[in-house]
Amino acid sequence: MSPPPPPPLGRGRKRAAHAFDGALGDTELITARAALAQGRWTAVRALLVATGDDWDRRAHRVTVLAQESSTQAWARDWLLAEPESADAAVLLAVASVQRALNGKEKPDRARKACHSAVALAPADPTPWLGLLMLERTLGSDEDVVRLFDEVRHRHPDHHHAHHLMTARLAERRPGAGQDPLHEVYDFASWSAEQAPADSPLAILPVVAHAERYRVLAAAGWEPADPVASGHWVGRRARQVMKAAFDWWLEWERDDHPRSNVDLNFLAHAKFCEGRGAEAAALFHRIGPHATPAPWAYPDRDPYTAFRAARDSVLGTA
Repeated sequence: MSPPPPPPLGRGRKRAAHAFDGALGDTELITARAALAQGRWTAVRALLVATGDDWDRRAHRVTVLAQESSTQAWARDWLLAEPESADAAVLLAVASVQRALNGKEKPDRARKACHSAVALAPADPTPWLGLLMLERTLGSDEDVVRLFDEVRHRHPDHHHAHHLMTARLAERRPGAGQDPLHEVYDFASWSAEQAPADSPLAILPVVAHAERYRVLAAAGWEPADPVASGHWVGRRARQVMKAAFDWWLEWERDDHPRSNVDLNFLAHAKFCEGRGAEAAALFHRIGPHATPAPWAYPDRDPYTAFRAARDSVLGTA
């Protein structure tokens, strides 16, 4: 009898007992976020002006701000005060997307807000990222591909968009099992090859491997314990992990706003592979900046899984 199909868009169903901070150590973002919670949106305006067209950093900061429950209301006040502000429109759009994903806003209203932001900021990939975040969960494959292309047209190496696309592609054909020719691997390899030599998209094949494990484990094709699954110890997996770790040693792009996302995927992979010394080096670099993915995969408390792995390789279990 075949295993049941996985939840189509699952990210681990257990709610983490530990709160993760999506700011990932961005002190300027943390300061502006605290000011916004008090209604001082001018601090966010200054932050986004200073961010400029550093599109990965802008996306990181906008999506983190958008997760706060009060952001939509304050962004709406900001837009009323400054109707031509592209920054206000983009923040309102992504905040609306977050609310729609949480079931607190109609998706069509979020889509409308994103398109309004596009009209004010046609060169900015961030409102298209908001639409991609929404349709990654709600839309068809055609919608997702179209929106990903819109983001890439404006910023070819967009980090967050590539992660969203990888997660969505990994969910195709769960019944194919351990297929080394699955399209998610081709996409990740192609993206890494197309990117500049110092691009953190070099880690994307590792992300694809973890996302595919999430889908296979949820479908019952892999054990729920990633270490016991053997998913990270095959020849192809070892090649992917070595290439990604070698890239990190050479380039060490800690200046990237989402570098800790990559480090968590790489530390998870090295731990599952049984490479304790390499995992330890990564855990030292991560410090307190754990991320829910991929430690939550397939249905685990991510902070417990992160702490157990870290303590094991650092000898503090």
